[in-house]
Amino acid sequence: MRNYVIINKSEVANVDFSKVKETSVDTLRYSIDGTKTFVKFEGNAPTFLSGKQQYTHSQILEILAGEEWTSGEPI
Repeated sequence: MRNYVIINKSEVANVDFSKVKETSVDTLRYSIDGTKTFVKFEGNAPTFLSGKQQYTHSQILEILAGEEWTSGEPI
């Protein structure tokens, strides 16, 4: 099962990209204000995400549809 965790931009340096589905800093999606991002992974959370809130696919889609992540401006 795929899980998602939202992290602060300041925590990106701690991400082990071999343990998550994103491949590098360049593939992360940030919140509108640039302060948060998220990573996805299969199975148990990698150690660097220990204790953080995990979300399911449907939960993260709902969060990402919110004002904090989507500007509402046409692409």
